[in-house]
Amino acid sequence: MNFDRRDFLAGSAALGSGMFFGCSAADSKIADAALTAENADFATARAAFPWSTKQAFLNNAGRHPCGVHSVNAARRYLDYILDGPGDGAGFGEKQFHEVKALYGELINAKASEIALVQSTLIGENLVALGLGLHDGKGNVVTDELHYHGGSYIYRRLQDAGLELRIIKQKDWQVAPEEYERAIDNDTKLVSLTLVSNINGFLYDSKAISEIAHANGAYVYADVVQAAGCVPVDMRAMGIDFCSASTYKWLMGMRGIGLFYVREELQGDVLKPMMYGDKQYSNFEFHNFPGSPPGETPISYQPRGGAQMYEVGNVSNIAGAAQREALKYILKLGVDNILAHARPMCDKLIEELPKLGYPCITPPGSPTPITAFLVENPEETSARLKAAKVAAKVKWKQMRVSPSVFNTMADVDQLLDALS
Repeated sequence: MNFDRRDFLAGSAALGSGMFFGCSAADSKIADAALTAENADFATARAAFPWSTKQAFLNNAGRHPCGVHSVNAARRYLDYILDGPGDGAGFGEKQFHEVKALYGELINAKASEIALVQSTLIGENLVALGLGLHDGKGNVVTDELHYHGGSYIYRRLQDAGLELRIIKQKDWQVAPEEYERAIDNDTKLVSLTLVSNINGFLYDSKAISEIAHANGAYVYADVVQAAGCVPVDMRAMGIDFCSASTYKWLMGMRGIGLFYVREELQGDVLKPMMYGDKQYSNFEFHNFPGSPPGETPISYQPRGGAQMYEVGNVSNIAGAAQREALKYILKLGVDNILAHARPMCDKLIEELPKLGYPCITPPGSPTPITAFLVENPEETSARLKAAKVAAKVKWKQMRVSPSVFNTMADVDQLLDALS
């Protein structure tokens, strides 16, 4: 299915009237429930995320609370490493492969196209290294709404002679036509944040990818504000590489990230430039006493697929939690998560400007992230804190991002606090 921005915008209104379905919770106290527009009983979803019962938590784009199902899985792993012995509830290669397969289902990718990394930015750095951007040749095109940590990578590479082209935002969005003017035959990489962390703007990634590919460039997307909360399809969107940490809309913990490399680009186009023991099997020293003979002093079998980009360990605790979080998201359905969040976003967009908070999220933006200008950040933060409301207030901006456990009562609590 094609989920590029043009089609997505057209379909977002229909999502708002759609049905969303209950998900399983991981302990026996939380039963499956069917959640529909007609029967909006979110007690099960709220019980699955106990944080939501103590605070109107509307900063899910900053860090999403972990669900009971994920925390129970993490606890089982902690019990194993505390009590042992044996495999018990251990979490290893087989379980991490399941995480890759579940994430692949979420973004329309193969498990062999996904590597385990430590964070979103590790993935973006692997792209910069693997494409040879450090040689200072060619140019990279990005824009002002790209995550600042990613932009910093290319600013540092300017010291090696890389040309960096940063497109200015207009009305808090960036049109494909702006990318078309910036990309040329010397462009090596187009780097964007699929959903802007600043204001929830969703890029027309399909159009941008077509422009980039026509000029021989590749496309990287930071999908940390997209995966898990808006429909994402790597093939339909034309994205070559993407990465995401798991502690935001993927409802997991810090300590693990998921890095996608399109199958056709692995190895030859995106070269592995960092090395480690995740990339091979059957390693043998042949000169040790009792070791098997070999034609060379050392032999090993390289592993295929995106595992060639894995360097070092990621958190087993976070992995155990993430497996359950991905099952939860897939059972609930990303379309349904978005359909649940959008009416809350629409109300915020309608009401907050009346209270003196101009909206900087483009009209019709089909994501669960809204953002507003703030004249007095300190006062706004104090009001929200006093009212037990969590939203991100920074740089004279306020970002509000509801998720599955939020209700209109949370939105009203925020609005009352700022009235």
